[in-house]
Amino acid sequence: MSAAFRRLLLALPTLLGVATLVFFFIHLLPGDPVEIMLGEAASAADRVRLRVALGLDRPLLAQYLAFLLRAAHGDLGRSLRDGTPVSALIASRLPATILLATAAGAMAIALAIPLGALSARHRGRWPDAAATSFALFGASLPNFFLGPLLVLLFSVGLGWLPVSGADSPASLVLPALTLGLGMSAILTRLVRAAVLEALSADHIRTARAKGLSELAVFLRHALRSALLPVATILGLQLGGLFGGAIITETIFAWPGVGRLTLQAIDSRDYPLVQGCVLVIAFGYVAANLLTDLVYLRLDPRVRFGRREA
Repeated sequence: MSAAFRRLLLALPTLLGVATLVFFFIHLLPGDPVEIMLGEAASAADRVRLRVALGLDRPLLAQYLAFLLRAAHGDLGRSLRDGTPVSALIASRLPATILLATAAGAMAIALAIPLGALSARHRGRWPDAAATSFALFGASLPNFFLGPLLVLLFSVGLGWLPVSGADSPASLVLPALTLGLGMSAILTRLVRAAVLEALSADHIRTARAKGLSELAVFLRHALRSALLPVATILGLQLGGLFGGAIITETIFAWPGVGRLTLQAIDSRDYPLVQGCVLVIAFGYVAANLLTDLVYLRLDPRVRFGRREA
């Protein structure tokens, strides 16, 4: 059995747990979707008819089992608001979220690896202090604060970038920066620590003894060895981008799954909330699976669940 298939099987209980939690938690939220859809002026008979039509009159356990059965067959149900298939609504928004997460991840990697490597190479000097300050600054700013701050600076103040929407490539810059800055701060500190640890390894001293230049030792040996632990955390962070996109997409009116999730929660659209959360969870699991495969590629000695003798 291949490593990828084993990891995929292990992911199924995770997805089942997510589906179960989101189903019961969404029903604990205050507010009735029927009342939200019909308004306070609707008659009791109209409310009963709509509740029966939507299947909300059935016992909660029966609704849960029906939801699992449909999900197992790839059917996420229909939106309570307009009857549109949930899969179609998510499919229309998913490319925007993937684009945002990819841009944020690429931006984070492009910042973190050079800054972390530079910080480790010049340990104790001003490049190290500057990179460390950047990491602390980025890690301390939550998305809901950083996003409006960037809007005030680059959109309202300087007029360089659009405030919101997805009408042009420039609209992607601020959301990607908001989502990726925190990730780049974490990766910068990790790259610095990993490179410093690699520089003290035995094979680095051997490479220096062979007469290699310090730059060659740093780039060909220390930095390459440091990418192994970085790859693991990178996969976890990339998966977390899908969840973090909920706040960022709302701030910038980005038409992705994150914003759709929040809109579904506001309207108590149970099937749509469940479908969105499942897709976000699947993206997280897929990112972790990809990380394992990349880690295996970088170090073939590693095997999932065991190490070769």
